[in-house]
Amino acid sequence: MGHASSKRGTGGGDAPPPPSRRTRFKRRLRHPFHGSGSGSIKNLVVEEFSGIARIEIIGAEMKFKDKWLACLSLGERTYRTETSDQTEKPVWRSEQKVVLEANGPTIARISVFETNKFSKNNLVGYCELNLTEILSQESEDNIDQFQLFDPSSSTTSVGTISIRCFIEDPIDIQRGFAQRVLSVADKNGDGQLSLSEFSELMNAFCRQLTKAKIEDLFKQADKNSDGTVDIDELAVLLAQQQQEETLINNCPVCGEDLGKYDNMNDIIHMTLCFDEGTGNQIMTGGFLTEKQASYGWMFKLSEWAHVSSYDVGLNSGSSASHILVFDRKTKRLVEETIDGKIVLSMRAIYQNRVGLTLIDSGVKRLLQNLSEKQGKQMNLPESAKDIPKFIEMFKGQINMDEVKYPIEHFKTFNDFFVRELKSGARPISCSERNDVAVCVADSRLMAFDSASDSTRLWIKGRKFSIAGLLGPESCTDSLSNGTLVIFRLAPQDYHRFHVPVSGTVESFVDIPGYLFTVNPIAVNSKYCNVFTENKRVVSIISTQEFGKVAFVAIGATMVGSITFLKEKGDYVNKGDEFGYFAFGGSTVICVFEKDGIQIDDDLLANSNRSLETLVSMGTSLGISKRVSAHERRGLDLGKCTLTG
Repeated sequence: MGHASSKRGTGGGDAPPPPSRRTRFKRRLRHPFHGSGSGSIKNLVVEEFSGIARIEIIGAEMKFKDKWLACLSLGERTYRTETSDQTEKPVWRSEQKVVLEANGPTIARISVFETNKFSKNNLVGYCELNLTEILSQESEDNIDQFQLFDPSSSTTSVGTISIRCFIEDPIDIQRGFAQRVLSVADKNGDGQLSLSEFSELMNAFCRQLTKAKIEDLFKQADKNSDGTVDIDELAVLLAQQQQEETLINNCPVCGEDLGKYDNMNDIIHMTLCFDEGTGNQIMTGGFLTEKQASYGWMFKLSEWAHVSSYDVGLNSGSSASHILVFDRKTKRLVEETIDGKIVLSMRAIYQNRVGLTLIDSGVKRLLQNLSEKQGKQMNLPESAKDIPKFIEMFKGQINMDEVKYPIEHFKTFNDFFVRELKSGARPISCSERNDVAVCVADSRLMAFDSASDSTRLWIKGRKFSIAGLLGPESCTDSLSNGTLVIFRLAPQDYHRFHVPVSGTVESFVDIPGYLFTVNPIAVNSKYCNVFTENKRVVSIISTQEFGKVAFVAIGATMVGSITFLKEKGDYVNKGDEFGYFAFGGSTVICVFEKDGIQIDDDLLANSNRSLETLVSMGTSLGISKRVSAHERRGLDLGKCTLTG
């Protein structure tokens, strides 16, 4: 792949040429950049900063005419282009600068939407770019063409897209920003500044500078003492000064006070804010997900701010018409949309006292009857006609390339719903190590060190407890104070669940109950107790590494059937198929003994934000605390986490 050419020195002798921008970038990925100061701002610290990437979406070639827009997503930031004309070759020439962190997200997703639909914008194709690989390559040409893939099949191309991408290091960023700030004061546009123009600018944004200091800076740049300085030369001087001390007190674009943290964060803020406020052909930012961006829903987040300062998880889960979850693999926020009528119904039932009265007076039985009726319909041969519509409804979320059998194989809708995946589609992390537990399902995960943490951050039921969840036959003292992990399956997910640990299945206990929805709208309700009132099956797995682990499969609305494929006394290996749910979404809860497991840091961090993490079955969940601290440090859990 080709990118901007390297800058080489021109000095004589045997002195080696200075390193190119890409070489410096690769060094910072191995040895993180160290600048002045050690403060942090919005979760970005100097040691994590690798640079700023400039990504330009140039245009695409599609297979039919339409109006098009493209979205760029990196981590928890999403941007969009303007909408193109009616064409099969849209041109955007829209760019965005994004901050790269040494340990942060490096996979950028580009999504292309057709926009002339009356009901909604339609995701047509996408590609994913590994920025670390692209930006580390040395090449003269910096424009690349990528295949756009169908959201339902990673092997089907729907077009191509042209993208330019290159890295800007801190020196270039500071110099470029200084040039743009100085140009604001260049009233006649001749590229020269007088002392009065320079003083006016410095007085506006550098309140602490004395008149003498301003005049001294100007004289340093005014080499021939003619009373004017070249903007480019003055920009170099200001960039050098800014490295040594903070000159600019507040952002020229948004007015934000600067100097509260370190110099690097001030430069990042001003660079991105300047692009957002004054740049030409700059993508529109401030979106949390590409779906929001495709509709133009503005969330007015500062471009440089980290979304972790926003309580997006709980607010979206309990009160909005969509649920935001954090995709662990791509490190992006993604949106789980719920039909508006269903949202209103769930709020009416689960989020107020009137709904509580309805639940007590008959809704429980109604949900039971509805689930039984729906289950019978989904087992009829005529239900198979709904399979293609279901796949289209969840386009981009069901990958048919992973499914073991083609659509024609499934004789009923439930056959498809409990579909198997191809061998190897879900690799098991650290498969040779039984002291590493894995995620039990493709699901949205919440993890808590204790039941009290779960009720403080997520489960708002009046009387939730682990003892109530497991029942008297299965609960022990060590489990009642243990670690809680909730795996919520949505209708579009692969609905077979697997074993998180290796051990012996000691028991199965059926607990009768109701079929409330397991949607966060209900789980976050203080008026009902979804997990302790719903129908469920509790299994206890005895392990050498984690002690006893409780595995709870919970029924929900439209899920009247829970099928286990193992029996009491069976020895199971982590990742083995354990059972499946019939039609609908549902939940598995695993309870580990107190001090039995160290949950992976990223899962706990998201849960502390009341934000579910989208995980794949077989990826790392955590490591046994019975393993020594030395062994835990020696294990690369990062690689385990990303497997699959």
